[in-house]
Formats: sequence, C-alpha cells, structure tokens
Amino acid sequence: MKNIFLKSVKLKASILFSALLFVLISCGGGDSGPSGPSNPPAGNLPEVPDESFETLVWSDEFDVDGSPDAEKWGYDLGDGCPNLCGWGNQEAQYYTDRPENVIVDDGFLKITLKKEDYEGSKYTSTRMLTQGKYDFKYGKLEVRAKLPSGGGTWPAIWMLGSNISTAGWPACGEIDVMEHAGNRQGDVSSALHTPSSSGATINTGKQTINDVSDEFHVYTVVWKRQSITFSVDGVIHYSYNPSSKNNSNWPFYLEQFIILNVAMGGTFGGDIDTNFTESSMEIDYVRVYQ
Repeated sequence: MKNIFLKSVKLKASILFSALLFVLISCGGGDSGPSGPSNPPAGNLPEVPDESFETLVWSDEFDVDGSPDAEKWGYDLGDGCPNLCGWGNQEAQYYTDRPENVIVDDGFLKITLKKEDYEGSKYTSTRMLTQGKYDFKYGKLEVRAKLPSGGGTWPAIWMLGSNISTAGWPACGEIDVMEHAGNRQGDVSSALHTPSSSGATINTGKQTINDVSDEFHVYTVVWKRQSITFSVDGVIHYSYNPSSKNNSNWPFYLEQFIILNVAMGGTFGGDIDTNFTESSMEIDYVRVYQ
C-alpha cells in the first residue's frame, strides 16, 4: 500500500508540473522562436554604457586605382524606369558604372556627373551602394568628401534600411547624412525619412559651409540606440531623439546599408544650369566605427 501511495503522489506531481509548464509557455514564459521583436520597445530602448564608437569595423580608403572594390560596392543602374522613373524624385540623370562616371584615382573615389546624351537621358552619373555586401546597426559613419558644383547638382551620402525589399519605403527608414544642392551652394543638410515623416520631412537640419566644393570636409552621423546626430567637421547641426519610439517614428533599430550618388535636378536639386558640363564628388574615405 505504501509503494502504491507514493507512486500515485509522484504521478500527480508529474501531471501538475507538465500543466504548469504548458501554461508558462503559452503565456510567453518560454522561448517563442529565434526571430527578434517586430517593433522597437516604445520609449524604453536600453542605453548602452559606452557608445563612443571608436573601433573601426569597416572602411574603404580608395587606395587602389581603377574601378571601386567590387567586394564592397554594387550599383543602381539606369533611370529608374519603368517602376520609378526619375528615381522617384524627377531626377534627370542615367546611372552607370562606367569609368567615365565612377573611378578611383590617386587615392580618391570620383563620382562624375556629366552632360551627355546617353540611353535617352541628357546626363549620366553613378549611384553606388553596399546593399547585400555590408550593412550595420548603431555606430558612427564618417565620409571625407569634396562636393560638386553647378545648378541642379545633388550629391548625397545616405543609408537605407536593409529590409527595404520587404518593408518598402519609408517603413525601412532612411538616414540622409549629407545632401547638397548646387542651387543653394554651401547649405549642407541632413534628414531622416520615416512613416511619420517622409517626402517633405520635418526631421531635418542644416548648416552653411561656403567652401564645400573647394575643400574636403568630414560628414558624420552618430547612430545610437536612442538618438541620431549629424555633424560636419565635428560641428553638430541636427539631432533626433523622439521620446516615445515606435515603427512610425523610429524604424532605426535594424541594419542599414550605405549609398553614395550624385543626382541632377529633381525635387531637391532644382533647376539645371544650361551651361553645366560636368562636376565630381570626390571622396577620400568611408569609415564605420562601432
């Protein structure tokens, strides 16, 4: 009788433990799978004790003449048609990967915007990107560059969320480190595009630097868990840190890739100078620190 009683107690305890375990798992007490959160923790993204980002983790110093490193850079080609003619901004250029438009020469990357008839367009240029080759989340991006000049020129250093193919734009998030319009010579701007502020975004700031087309300057974004800050040569002109973060105002909790391009005209570049022939954006280096 004693052995039967003990066996009965053990059986009941085992059944009770299994039931409790099932309840815990059903209510989220267990591991629900390998995927991360679909939304950023609203308003309470954890701070990191040290986000100084001093360790160089990726770079291109452009120290080998010829075509840019194919291990690091790919290209968007064409005029965006048929799905996004003018690349969604009424731009006039046709992007190529020809040496006439993009080359590494004497330690500098040169993206050249040219006036020429090519594949039905009046201008050619290059848009190069690290999509599918390198992306990162949180860190400091530095680009030392000298900008082109001329009415209609629109150079940009920027990033897009690596999930753009599934999430679409602007849900993927866009970080514009530097944009400049030759029609507003010297006005260097930065911006963020999100579902809550896209197109004519309100999340933007700028500063005036008169010699951007004559001298090199360092364009920087510091992307932390709680904030994104833009500067030129260490002088901050915009910082973004919404107090309560969600997918609408803060899609910046996933990886992004880097883009370098020079556009012509469009909604930001504006009227094109009829006397324009060609001008280049020259880049000394691109560096990512974490």
